[in-house]
Amino acid sequence: PPAPVQPATPSTAMVRTLGLVATVCGILLVLTYQNTLEAINANKRIALERAVFKVIPGAKTMKTLHVSPAGLVPEGGAAPAGAVKFYAAYDQAGQLKGLAAEAAGMGYADMVRVLYAYNPAKQAIDGFGVVGHRETPGIGDKIIFDKAFLKNFEALDGRLNAAGDALANPVKVVKHGTKQNAWEIDAISGATVTSRAVARGINDSAGKLVPLLAPHVDKLQGGQ
Repeated sequence: PPAPVQPATPSTAMVRTLGLVATVCGILLVLTYQNTLEAINANKRIALERAVFKVIPGAKTMKTLHVSPAGLVPEGGAAPAGAVKFYAAYDQAGQLKGLAAEAAGMGYADMVRVLYAYNPAKQAIDGFGVVGHRETPGIGDKIIFDKAFLKNFEALDGRLNAAGDALANPVKVVKHGTKQNAWEIDAISGATVTSRAVARGINDSAGKLVPLLAPHVDKLQGGQ
């Protein structure tokens, strides 16, 4: 006669139950992620647009692009190695208002991430906003609201050298109250490390972006 079937032990039943629960939970997590991903991406897009429009007043629409030695690549295209991401912002009539890009530098506590606007006509950085930081409240976070510091970004020099392959003058921080040149950033007193993080990030970013962009600015006019 066939051997009798042994009933499942309590521990075996528990393992099976836990496995079933884990599987169901996994499926629910995947479905939740898929259902909310579109909304999450839409919210990120809205937040990015607001940040770009803040550093480029008068902008109503924007495009995300990459630029490399091979040329411009629109959002969604395959960006080659070494490509730099930037944002082109346009007014209501579709005319180019300015360009924006992200930059980051190591601050006192963590990376300081900022967004800056570059004006090709002026060859200058004329807009600035903080994307994220963990600097000391009341000291490092002054980069967000300190009027004297923000004044540095009304017309920060971003001209290219004669060869067109680098900034004519690297963006750098100087001791508070000693700024003499348009490419210098007057540091916040007591927050020199954070000020240097901003300058280093913008110098590195603009130093890569502006030389690549210069030959293609005309193509960006009129929303093209």
